Amino acid sequence: MEALVHAGGKGTRMGKCGIEKPMMKVGDKCTVERVIDALRGSKNIDRILVSVSDNTLETEKYLKEIGVETVRTSGDDFMGDLHQALSCLEGDYVLTTPSDLPLITTEIFDSIIDYFIPGTMDSLLAVIDEETVRNIGIIPSYTREYRGNSWVLSGVSIIDRKKTLDGEYLREDLYETNWPELSVNVNTQLELGLARSFFKE
Repeated sequence: MEALVHAGGKGTRMGKCGIEKPMMKVGDKCTVERVIDALRGSKNIDRILVSVSDNTLETEKYLKEIGVETVRTSGDDFMGDLHQALSCLEGDYVLTTPSDLPLITTEIFDSIIDYFIPGTMDSLLAVIDEETVRNIGIIPSYTREYRGNSWVLSGVSIIDRKKTLDGEYLREDLYETNWPELSVNVNTQLELGLARSFFKE
């Protein structure tokens, strides 16, 4: 399966700190590199593409230096960027992930992929129990009700590439977890601090 890492956003919630969000360090590596390392370890992933933009030129430069394939998108509109990047891929299904999940592991990616059923599922969204997210100090901006519980989207998903490009409706299945590693998206200074504290532990 191919993997697409989103690293072209403006990162406005992080504030002006002089460093592009994907390049924020957690431990001795930047967040985008931690995501890529987890993907590279997967038995299921045979190609990794990172979408970058004019918002993340330093990220693009760094990724090229370490041998990671990138594609330049507009950085203005998520769906537009997604379609641009998917057009550069070839597989039937693509795992997509944000670049700001520095705690994610190869095992998590493999678990999500193993759960996915090609041909039966159009898309699979990895979600985290809201209580798990709140217990580590994050207030979710959006939750989804399902089977009597509240879930937070992790940003990790598997989608039917061709149907997405054709604008077709994708049936959504949820992969329910209580994993803190999926909970910490580094969107704010608070979340960056949380990620760093988890890593130290």
